[in-house]
Amino acid sequence: MYNIITKKKHGLKLTKEEIDYVVKGFTNGVIPDYQMSALLMAICINKMDEEETYNLTMAMAESGDMLSLDSINRITADKHSTGGVGDKTSLIVAPVASLYGVAMAKMSGRGLGHTGGTIDKLESIEGFDTALSEDEFIEVVNDTGVAIIAQTANLAPADKLMYALRDVTATVDNISLISSSIMSKKLAAGAKVIVLDVKTGSGAFMKSIEDSKELARTMIDIGLKADRKMYALISDMDRPLGKYIGNKLEVYEAVKLLQGEYSDDLYEACEYLTALILVGAAKADNLYEGREMFKDAVKSGRGLEQFKRFISAQKGNTEFIDNIDSFVNVKSTIEIKARQEGYITHMNTEMIGLAATYLGGGRATKNDIIDPDVGIQILKKTGEYVNSGDVLAVLYVNDEKNLDKAVKTIIASYQIGKEKPSINDRHAYGYFDGLDYKSIE
Repeated sequence: MYNIITKKKHGLKLTKEEIDYVVKGFTNGVIPDYQMSALLMAICINKMDEEETYNLTMAMAESGDMLSLDSINRITADKHSTGGVGDKTSLIVAPVASLYGVAMAKMSGRGLGHTGGTIDKLESIEGFDTALSEDEFIEVVNDTGVAIIAQTANLAPADKLMYALRDVTATVDNISLISSSIMSKKLAAGAKVIVLDVKTGSGAFMKSIEDSKELARTMIDIGLKADRKMYALISDMDRPLGKYIGNKLEVYEAVKLLQGEYSDDLYEACEYLTALILVGAAKADNLYEGREMFKDAVKSGRGLEQFKRFISAQKGNTEFIDNIDSFVNVKSTIEIKARQEGYITHMNTEMIGLAATYLGGGRATKNDIIDPDVGIQILKKTGEYVNSGDVLAVLYVNDEKNLDKAVKTIIASYQIGKEKPSINDRHAYGYFDGLDYKSIE
C-alpha cells in the first residue's frame, strides 16, 4: 500500500491489479484508514484517467453483491439523481415509465445534509416497505413493473466505507471518486438502462454546467464500458425543483402532479427523464415521442393509477392519495415575507435545503431521526418580482428548537435587487445520448 500511495503521489497511473488490491484490502479491514486517506488525497490532487476510474468503479461494484435482474421479464431501467432540493422526480418517473413495458427496478438512498432521499419520502407513507428481500423485489417488479427499495447492506460495501472516509478527509470533490461512488452502486444493482439526472447550480454538488457535463461524461463512459445503455439530463438546481421541500410535502406534490396540478419545472424534469428511459428501453423512437407518452400518462390518469399500484405492492396504505390535502399535518406554519420590493436575483438553494434540515426534515448525520411532516413551500423563485410583504416561502413546523435558525437561513437565501436577472427559464439545459450532448432549446 505504501508503494501504491507513493506511485499516485507522483502522478503515476495505477494498474487494475493495484486498484483491486486497494479496494479488497480496505473493504476487508487489512488496509487502515490512514493509508486509504493518503491515497484518496493523492487521487484528488493528481486525478485518475478513464481506465483507472473504470477499474476503481468495477472493483467497488464487485466488493459485494452483484444483483442479477435476469429473471425480470422485461427490459430493466434505473434512474439516478446526483442530489438536489425538492427533487421528487423518482416518485413520478418510475411508475409512469413502467406503464410502457419498462421494468423500473430501482435502489435508492436516504437524504443527508441539504439533499433529500427517495427512501425517506417513501417511508413517510404509512406501511410502505423499502426493505424487500431480493426475491420480493424481483416479484414486485414482475407483477407491477416498478419497485423502489433501500440499498442493501452488501451492495458495493467498499463505497460505503470509502465515502465515510472521504466525508471527513476533504476528499469528496473529485470527478473520478464521485463517478465511481455513484456508478458502482448502479452497476451492482443490475439495470440495463441507466438514466442520470446531473444537477447544476447552488443546490447541487456541481456548481457549473461544465463541471456537470464532465461528471456526466465520466459516468456515462463507465456505464458504456460495462455494456449499459447510458443517458444523462443536465438540469438546473439554482432553484429548488417544484414548490415543496420535505418528505411528506414532496409525496404530496408528486401526487398533485399525477392528478394534473403541477409546477412547470417539475413537470418538465419528469417529462424528459421519462422520455430518456423510454428511448433507452426502445419503447419510444425519439425524445419527442417519449415526452408525449409521459404527457398522455398524466393526462389520462393512468400515471396516478400506476402510482397507487406501486405503493400498494410495497405494502403502503394508498388511502392518503384520495385525501391528499390532509396528508401533511404540522403544529404551525410560518410565512417568510419579502423585506423589500424588486426582482429575486438569486436563490441559494443549498441554504434552503439546510433550512428544511433545521426544521427536522433532513439529517445532519446519518443517525439523525427525521420528521416526515415538516418542510418548506416555495412561493417565489428567481426572476419573479415581489413587493415588500409578499410571502416568499411557508415553513411547516412541529419543533421550534431550531426554528430561528431556519427562518434566518431562508431569509438569507433570497437576494432581491432592482435589475431583472438573466436566467434559464427551463429546468433542463441539455442531455447526453451516450457521449453525444444535445442542448434543449
